[in-house]
Amino acid sequence: MPGKSVLLATEKAFAAEAVGKIEQVCKAAGYELHKLENYKSKDDLLKAVATADSMIIRSDIVDKAVVEKASQLKIVVRAGAGFDNIDLPACTEKRIVAMNTPGQNANAVAELVFGMMLTSARNNYDGSSGFELVNRELALYGFGAVARAVHKLALGFGMKTFAYDPFIPKEAIAEAGATPVASIPELFTHQYVSLHVPLTDETKESINKSLLMKMPKGGTLINTARHEVVHEGEILEVFREKPDFCYLSDVAPKNAEEIKALLGDKYMKRAIFTTKKMGAQTLEANNNAGVAAVNQIIDFFDKGVTKFQLNPFPSDESPSKKAKTA
Repeated sequence: MPGKSVLLATEKAFAAEAVGKIEQVCKAAGYELHKLENYKSKDDLLKAVATADSMIIRSDIVDKAVVEKASQLKIVVRAGAGFDNIDLPACTEKRIVAMNTPGQNANAVAELVFGMMLTSARNNYDGSSGFELVNRELALYGFGAVARAVHKLALGFGMKTFAYDPFIPKEAIAEAGATPVASIPELFTHQYVSLHVPLTDETKESINKSLLMKMPKGGTLINTARHEVVHEGEILEVFREKPDFCYLSDVAPKNAEEIKALLGDKYMKRAIFTTKKMGAQTLEANNNAGVAAVNQIIDFFDKGVTKFQLNPFPSDESPSKKAKTA
């Protein structure tokens, strides 16, 4: 008998090598892989998910409509860290386990942070004099896997690092080699602030004018998290009032055209925006996240492992037990 089915649903497809590795893992475990890559319509996803036992996604939206169509889905895994594209309450209501793959894209995102920092510091390589990163100060909002990878690279550049994370003890931050700070506003006393927080009700539009105006000369905000955590209307005001402020973002804000018009030839120097979300777009990150996702699905069905579950269920019956007996 064929094994469980795995739907690889990626509007923005994985690299071919990563897909090949996912296929190899499925085949070795006796699972069936079904691919829905580069799809153009949500209807395509709704049709494909109807018969899937499990699903791997990237930034694809798994909302209530998708969940309702998923008549036999037991688990969905987001190949990456962020999971605001999954409707967790809807999944919980149907007892569908939602997971992510934290840390698998960390190095790719960290390298993008430094790519944008260097491009800005060297004025987008226009031949004019820029500045070096050595001895500069970098503050990290959040100290999870990506932030720690950024911290590691920063030490290699000879930078001084600071970090705030309400969920990680100050002693652990200090042990890793960064200086812990006591509050979010304190982060913005340093030249560079890099954001590594999820999009939640608390973080949405929380990076505002009040914080950004505290930054020293040459203050630079780096956002490889979600553009929604930054108050986009107020950041335009900061650009107007603080002529040395820089904003480097993985994915352009909704008011990017206004910012471009305001900055003129300083665009891609004071403001650097990627055209698509690029943090995880490396071959290595594709391989790491894709293979981790399919292995988590197999471990869930075969061994009952729920280590990275994002939506804990009531303790009446474990989801893995239901999955194995369904």
